[in-house]
Parts: sequence; structure tokens; C-alpha cells
Amino acid sequence: MIKSIIWTVVFAFVAAILQSTLLSRIALNGAVADLALGVIVYSSYVNGVMIGQLSGFFYGLLLRFISAAPLGLHAFILTITGALTGLFKGIFFLDVFLLPMILCASATLFKAFFFFILNLLVPETAPSYSFFTPVLWVELALNSFSAPLLFAFLKRFTPMKARPLPERG
Repeated sequence: MIKSIIWTVVFAFVAAILQSTLLSRIALNGAVADLALGVIVYSSYVNGVMIGQLSGFFYGLLLRFISAAPLGLHAFILTITGALTGLFKGIFFLDVFLLPMILCASATLFKAFFFFILNLLVPETAPSYSFFTPVLWVELALNSFSAPLLFAFLKRFTPMKARPLPERG
């Protein structure tokens, strides 16, 4: 379990660096695919609620140290995202195309909605997406269309998958 959390945080960190350096150069309408969110969503779906929320929390804390966001903002949102995505473990079959797109699109909308609510509560500290500008919708499209490739890539790394605990008996 700990190994899969560490690997998820490492992959999310690498994805964050990739999206803030290389992908930011080719941003469409100011939006970049949130690959790190996709990594958290993949790990949560494959491993379940506990690993999803812990991975989201620790990556959110790490993200705080490389960004100027308030302490706990990303950890809060990614913990809830990981937990909610982890609820779907074993319910749906992970196909190669449609389910990754739906999961990442839902996580993107959830993230935007949560940022919007937090901005209403504390407008000075929480950033927000505007639902009337194309940035959110372009990011939603980029996250959705990059999800099948990202999931296929991550599926090759077995350390991200937690081994089931042995049964006591």
C-alpha cells in the first residue's frame, strides 16, 4: 500500500513538472491538460478509496511546496477527488477509452466546482475557474482526450497497483 502511494505521488509530481514546463509552451487558450490529476484518478480507481485519498493528500501537500497556493488547498481537493474516484473501484470495467475519459472529465468538473465554491467562501485566497470562459472547457477537453493515453501508460507500471491484503482466517 505504501509503495503504491509513493509511486503515485512520484508520477503525479513528474506529471506536474511536465505540464508546467513542456505542456505550458503549447497551451490552448491558456489551458493545459492536468496530467497529475489524471495520475491521481487512475491510482484511485485502480487501488480504491484509501490509497486514492492518501495519494491525493500527499501529492496536494507536495504541490503546495512547488506552487503559491494556500496550504492545504490542493490537498483538500485532491483528497476528496481521490476518495470519490476510489469508490468506483470494482464497479465498472476499466476499458481503454470511455471510462478514463469519463473519470477524468468528472474529476476536472469536480475540481472546478470545488474551486468555485471555495472562491465564494474565501475570495482572496482560493483561485477559481470561470464557467463562461473557454479555459475550463478547453482543460476539460484536454484532460478527457489525454486520459486514455495516460491510463494506458500508467497501466504498465505495476508498483502503482497495491497488492490485496492477505485474508486472516
